[in-house]
Amino acid sequence: MTSNSTPPGLTRFNALEEHAAFAALHEACASTAWAKRLLAARPYATADDLYEASDAATAELTAEDLQEAMAGHPPIGRPKPGDPTSAREQRGMAGASEELKAEMLELNLAYQDRFGHVFLICATGRTGEQMRDAVKERIGNSPEQEREIVRTELGKINRIRLARIVEEEA
Repeated sequence: MTSNSTPPGLTRFNALEEHAAFAALHEACASTAWAKRLLAARPYATADDLYEASDAATAELTAEDLQEAMAGHPPIGRPKPGDPTSAREQRGMAGASEELKAEMLELNLAYQDRFGHVFLICATGRTGEQMRDAVKERIGNSPEQEREIVRTELGKINRIRLARIVEEEA
């Protein structure tokens, strides 16, 4: 495939009816504002155009939009039952010891008490220990610092999930 050709998944995404495209985007990110921005910019010539639109939309999310996006993410160590996406993304916790899982549960609860939302991290490729260390480090942040870290992590997650849509075979 040359860099100029449109991946089959992107061609399919561009051709989806609006409600189906919105559903695919909303599954990638639970922010309605983000999904609507990406929907409005279709069709995308390249995957990079889609990723850049995602980055721009993520950068413009309000605090309320971020809350809505985070509500779509299960706590680390507790992927949604029957949800292959969260199970795949949190694979680093799958083989974790019971002690580490219990520690993550406590840290998740402490984080949620402090910030009012789940601990959000791009878990893809991270070990359970790396996620534990990150929550321990981030729990000391100010709410403003943490909101910007969450925005960055959400952007990474969105790109990974959009890549799955773009690279999907028929």
